[in-house]
Amino acid sequence: MTKRKRRSITKEFKKHMVQLYASGKPRSEIKEYELTAFSFDKWVQQHKASGSFE
Repeated sequence: MTKRKRRSITKEFKKHMVQLYASGKPRSEIKEYELTAFSFDKWVQQHKASGSFE
């Protein structure tokens, strides 16, 4: 079994995804970017809490 390579996701990409969601794009359409629900929820919470992804 081969190990799945982790992809590197930039802060700009995360911000773009959160902005799409905040502007009303349905979660189901955001899934086309192949994000896990856990990661996406984490980004939304980070952005709400601090406005950044640190």
